[in-house]
Amino acid sequence: MFDNLLFQSKWWRTILLSFAALLISGMGWAADTTFTNPVYENGADPWVMYYDGNYYSATTTWSSQLEMRKSATLAGLADATPVNVWSETNSDRCCNFWAFEFHRLKGPNGWRWYMLYTSGHEDTYDYQHLSVLESAGDDPMGPYQYKGSPMEDSYNIDGSYITINNQLYLMYSQWVGDEQKDFIIKMSNPWTTTGQASVLTHPTEDWEKVGMNVNEGPEGLIHDGRVFVVYSASYCATPDYKLGMLELTGDDPLDSDAWTKYDEPVFTKGNGVYGPGHNGFFTSPDGSEDWLVYHGNANADDGCGTGRALRAQSYTWNSDGTPNFGEPIASGEAVAVPSGENGPMRVKPQAPMMRLNHYVTTTVDGETQLSLSNTIPAILDSLSDGTVRFTDYAGGFLSGSSCSKSQSFLPWENEACQKWQVEQLSDGLLKFVNSDDESSYMACDGDDCDEWGLSPLSSVAVVSAQSGLVVTATDTGIEQQGWSGDSTQIWWMQPEQDGTVTIVPDSEPTHCLNASDNNATFGTCSSDASHWYLRPRDEGGYRIVNKSTGRLLDLTDCALDSGTVIGTYDDLDNICQRFYLRNTD
Repeated sequence: MFDNLLFQSKWWRTILLSFAALLISGMGWAADTTFTNPVYENGADPWVMYYDGNYYSATTTWSSQLEMRKSATLAGLADATPVNVWSETNSDRCCNFWAFEFHRLKGPNGWRWYMLYTSGHEDTYDYQHLSVLESAGDDPMGPYQYKGSPMEDSYNIDGSYITINNQLYLMYSQWVGDEQKDFIIKMSNPWTTTGQASVLTHPTEDWEKVGMNVNEGPEGLIHDGRVFVVYSASYCATPDYKLGMLELTGDDPLDSDAWTKYDEPVFTKGNGVYGPGHNGFFTSPDGSEDWLVYHGNANADDGCGTGRALRAQSYTWNSDGTPNFGEPIASGEAVAVPSGENGPMRVKPQAPMMRLNHYVTTTVDGETQLSLSNTIPAILDSLSDGTVRFTDYAGGFLSGSSCSKSQSFLPWENEACQKWQVEQLSDGLLKFVNSDDESSYMACDGDDCDEWGLSPLSSVAVVSAQSGLVVTATDTGIEQQGWSGDSTQIWWMQPEQDGTVTIVPDSEPTHCLNASDNNATFGTCSSDASHWYLRPRDEGGYRIVNKSTGRLLDLTDCALDSGTVIGTYDDLDNICQRFYLRNTD
């Protein structure tokens, strides 16, 4: 009775929100209050987390690159430009990237993001195994450093972490004979296992044996002191792929008998969604709702490939303390957005604090020139619709005068007046134009108040959008390498009087990056060849443009290899010339 009332209440809430969304959309001013599934296509083995004002997602790519998306809204993930946060060319682990998960854990160097993923050899799935990356700081998008493979000498896939009584464990899946089983093993750190693994679950029920005998994709779920593991069962190419559940009813997670399997699946096909599985969990922005993310097919015969789409829905808890996932929500049905998504909230997104450098035009000895007038610190966070938002130290967001009586930093409410378009001016500077009333962000009252340049307030890593590797200083120029934290990978960008920045490595603070023909080399800091514009791209990241040549930093041949030279080239408007600035601590 209690669970039925919950269902009815949720049903009426969805109906009312859908009606409200129709009314509001006609007014044209409020944020969306609903979304529809699927969130986006080609979303196999999905993982979603909400952190510091943004949703982050990752799905299987089948390639040698690990893609992530970022958006202030769940629905916005569909339009977010995928960013390659890691790539690999080592033949032992180069290929067939599957099932990415990123977890924020306290590692040896403090709180970091740890990326678990499955990969192996080219042209075969026989050597698939887990690898682990560690973030440099607190940004889920890295940069990342390769830490190792927990079990590189055996086939193991679908890794996930679970912490029980302050002990970190790795759960994973492995074929043994004609069965795919889930295992659990202790970890001494997020990339190193210790001791022997134990079986969590293996297929025993008929509903776990459709197509093949499969248990895979274990995911931990801890609620009110109870420990559950939700896993995927049956062959993924069948419409009967589904979710089953275990509960820790004993004391020792490594004791197979301490886990009790529920007799029936907890989430199965329905409402036109087939093969729902390989799930993850996340919480709503305000922490009041629990959400399930999973993949599903639109047709019974779509199989185990790129047709699987990322889907999301909230779930509740039964009166007996078990999760109630309900049924898959039909495609196109209005679903209330996660609670708190539209604020109001104060939060600082994960991106470097920038200087918004205001420039004015002055006349000296009869010559007109630019001059840096003042600086406003703000985080620049790119949004999935091609606009940006600016955040101050207090977590307020720059809002146009249509939000209040004047331009000011207010709590985020996902309003058009809090989104800004970046326009490039003829003198190389930038103008920030409000998406709602089309007014410019003004540094003062009067004329000459709306021209800006950008520079990071502190040191940053410069990360290739193609490879996820970082720009690294060498004796002769710059190249991409995996993150190591070396001073050659840490960059300072100093604002200049002409709206540009000079770029110097922490390892050689007196040597500025210069452009010469197609080369990026080091030299003096006084000429236009050492001056660079930072220009935000609509899809996120930056063009880094040399003032003297007009050419952009460019990853040679778009290669993934560590050691690939970064030079300069004419604007090709492609991923090889897109770079991200990332915090490193």
